[in-house]
Amino acid sequence: MSKIKKLGSTPNAMVIISLTIALFLIGLCGLLTLNARKLAEYLKQNVEVQVYLDNDLTISKLDSVFKIIANRHFVLKNDNSPQINFISKEVAAKQFIKESGEDYRKLLGNNNPLFNSYSVKIKEEFFTEINLKAIKTDLEKISGVHEVAYVENIADEINKNISKIYLILSVFVVLLLIIIVVMVNNTIKLSLYSQRFLIRSMQLVGATNAFIRKPFVVKGALQGLISGLAACTLLIILQQFAVQQVEGLGVLQEPSKLIILIIVLLTIGTLVGILSTFQSVERYLKLSLDELY
Repeated sequence: MSKIKKLGSTPNAMVIISLTIALFLIGLCGLLTLNARKLAEYLKQNVEVQVYLDNDLTISKLDSVFKIIANRHFVLKNDNSPQINFISKEVAAKQFIKESGEDYRKLLGNNNPLFNSYSVKIKEEFFTEINLKAIKTDLEKISGVHEVAYVENIADEINKNISKIYLILSVFVVLLLIIIVVMVNNTIKLSLYSQRFLIRSMQLVGATNAFIRKPFVVKGALQGLISGLAACTLLIILQQFAVQQVEGLGVLQEPSKLIILIIVLLTIGTLVGILSTFQSVERYLKLSLDELY
């Protein structure tokens, strides 16, 4: 058995290197998918519906409108606190002047044409164009509400783009899996080629197929595990480097999801190593003596 372990050292290294690269690319796709999903969630939770109020509302009426909006089931809540911000028309005027660079006071004097408003964040599950239109219609029925506005079509555009990203990455991952299975199969077959006569000799002395197969399969599992660990290490290094270099990227990181991704990569690497080795050994176990030559 020691002879089996020493043979084919160069092809074994090639298996590990090839599988590591492939698993790293799959992990990179997974990491991009996780970040894209988190980014979509972040964007959805930060899209706000602007509820413009009538100018003649008293403080008690403003409070009443706030409570009515806060009780709506589509309003996002953090720690049971509705995510609703009041923006006075004076603050809105300052924001308008700062963002547009135009001072309306030169034309209108001190007459502020803007409205007091509530900026309302919506739950992610309601982030579709149909739901946003229904929310707009619902809020405009509230007494004291002048108008409701939001950026139209943004929901459908974000959802459409995220779906495209998921589709492209999924196709890429499937293609990579097919490539690594074929590539690892061929590499393992080459590493076992020099051992085909040893396999036949063990058969001739009465060794069972399971006994012959075991050390090869164990070795394949170890190769896959080592490749998975190497790929995960490279992935974590790249992720940490990106977080340090790209401002705001840290907000999108989810350690629990990253751990799941690492477990998946280790599992894929180990399974590919086991199944590819098993298939290759099985082929040589079934060859006739003439076919061995």
